[in-house]
Amino acid sequence: MTHRHISLSLVALSLMLGVSSLRAQDLTLPLALTTPADTSASVSVSPVEPKKTVSFDLTSIDKTADPCTDFFQYSCGNWVKNNPIPSDQPRWGAFNQINERNRYLLYTELERAAKPSASRTALQQKYGDFFAACMDQDLANRNGIKPLEPALEAIAGLHDKKQIAELVGTLESKYADLALFNFGVSQDQKDSTKQIAQAFQGGTSLPDRDYYIGKTERFEKIRSQYLEHVTKMFELAGDSHEKAEAEAKNVMTIESALAEGQTPRVELRNPEARYHIQALSAFEQATPNFDWPTYLQLIGIGKFDSLNVATPKFFTDMNTVIDREPIEVFKSYFRWRTIHNAAPALSDDFVNENFNFYGKTLNGQPEIQARWKRCTAQTDGILGEAVGQDWVKENFPPKSKADMLKLVNNLEAALAEDIKQLDWMSDATKVEAEKKLSLIRNKIGYPDQWRDYSSLVVKRDDPVGNFARGEVFENKRELAKLGKPVDEKEWGMTPPTVNAYYASSFNDINFPAGILQPPFFDPNIDPAVNYGGIGVVIGHEITHGFDDQGSKFDGLGNFREWQTAADRKAFNERTDCEVKEYGNFESVPGAKLNGKLTLGENTADNGGIRIAYIALLKALAEDHTPATTEKAGYTEAQRFFIGFGQVWCENRSEEYSRNAVLTDPHSPGRFRVNGTVQNFDEFGKAFHCKKGQPMYPETSCRVW
Repeated sequence: MTHRHISLSLVALSLMLGVSSLRAQDLTLPLALTTPADTSASVSVSPVEPKKTVSFDLTSIDKTADPCTDFFQYSCGNWVKNNPIPSDQPRWGAFNQINERNRYLLYTELERAAKPSASRTALQQKYGDFFAACMDQDLANRNGIKPLEPALEAIAGLHDKKQIAELVGTLESKYADLALFNFGVSQDQKDSTKQIAQAFQGGTSLPDRDYYIGKTERFEKIRSQYLEHVTKMFELAGDSHEKAEAEAKNVMTIESALAEGQTPRVELRNPEARYHIQALSAFEQATPNFDWPTYLQLIGIGKFDSLNVATPKFFTDMNTVIDREPIEVFKSYFRWRTIHNAAPALSDDFVNENFNFYGKTLNGQPEIQARWKRCTAQTDGILGEAVGQDWVKENFPPKSKADMLKLVNNLEAALAEDIKQLDWMSDATKVEAEKKLSLIRNKIGYPDQWRDYSSLVVKRDDPVGNFARGEVFENKRELAKLGKPVDEKEWGMTPPTVNAYYASSFNDINFPAGILQPPFFDPNIDPAVNYGGIGVVIGHEITHGFDDQGSKFDGLGNFREWQTAADRKAFNERTDCEVKEYGNFESVPGAKLNGKLTLGENTADNGGIRIAYIALLKALAEDHTPATTEKAGYTEAQRFFIGFGQVWCENRSEEYSRNAVLTDPHSPGRFRVNGTVQNFDEFGKAFHCKKGQPMYPETSCRVW
């Protein structure tokens, strides 16, 4: 079971704010990387309600640090010291703290719904039974690998490579197992009113192509550990050690070849690099070893004559691999994908081995998460707009939505003011930028119209089947969009999610209810802290519409150059400054950030803090409050920056940090804080820094 079909216009752009952002190349990552699997049967963990997070926590501040030298250490130093990473996490920060509380509140809702009762609504019965089935650990252990037998039998029946397309279509349409590639429906980049078919690379099980082709000692060690892991999983499925070893080598052969053909994720940041419209007939001719008509019929997509082949080299390479490798090698690969995708929902032996590699080895997470945590996250993932309806009734008052809309309007007004003041942008381009800004849609809290789950079958005694049917349900829902009008009100995140995102093809910003709480947003605290928290988050998402990717789409969500050639050149010079600056930050020894991979998020951070500060000064002026007014020993301006800094307090395991450098478009919290304030002179002024100090340098980077 893998991540479902997701619109490339949303996913590949990596525009979400938080730590759990989905990316197109991550569609084939195992569930355990985002929702760690079961505890073993011998471990009993009782849910405990987490404490509420707070805004502007004076106890988190390290007053022995100089804010002008290292503002992250100043605003977060004591927090870092007093908040070690919990044993069931690879990273710990404000996002995680809120997520743990949201998950607990959602768990209490699911626990109530899981108890059979005549008073349950149809939706409560559906998500309650889903949760109850997931929580039945004894059932999972009794079943073992049995739930996978139909899929494994289909794979065993593969005797001719001409049948590969039929098998792939069967695995996807019946069991939600995505193999070899990702196929779905997305908005046309050049006509956002159209929804078209698209083919995208996939088929690998490690976090990035570099894990397969990298020549460093670390990558070689991980590949060796991966082979051991795959071997153990085959042994758990019933293979002898010798056969399991041979099959693991077959898996590595196929996945390494697929990885070679994948486009690096940095290149995919360029919209042009992932937009290649082809006639379906031409695509079929370029990949004759894969029976596309049979595959397309099996997955149930409608008729189309052309599609976006987002990563053409991948598919021509895949065609070569199909021709070159023996059928038995492919059978091993398909067996692996089926076992691997389902592992987090199987019996304890599979669950624990899956975690040992993906959780412990790759991310440095010492212990597996409790079953109730995984099942809560899984239920939210499959039935998010069902459980979300009841969750927002209890946890998101209407006033919070009204307050948030007011803040968004203030931030958009601030960006309009900022655009007018830009010295590098011509008047003609400013008109286009202002036009795009005026067309941004604001979606706050939850959808206006909830998703219909009535056709999704949930069985209280079939946890693996429930998850697979949920994924198939979502796949079909996405495929059914082909040729239909775009639903501009659709959401890509569930209400309890602690995150936010901007989508270029929709030209909208989306803030789930889950993030609208301290330290991001607190209705009982002064505006300076809220503008430094959720205000910067809002500014961050708005700025994504004008970063190195978003700026290539117009206000209608179409891929179109709206800057003059001279302005684009000036824009690129400014983003190049950020690439160099952040590329010199070292996450852990020997692992510098990739300034190109993180460029969009860094641009959004730097633009977000600037326009949030503009909005704050306007709000203070309307209230006749100078920015130098003190409260609890800090001026309004200083409270703004501390409120911003404390959003990003965090600790990370070394393994997680090294993985993130390769795969995460977000900079670590330390550099989201220090990199941003050192580019904003108002910070240096607020803390009376001397020009030339690290956080108040002589020269700095600025785009917006």
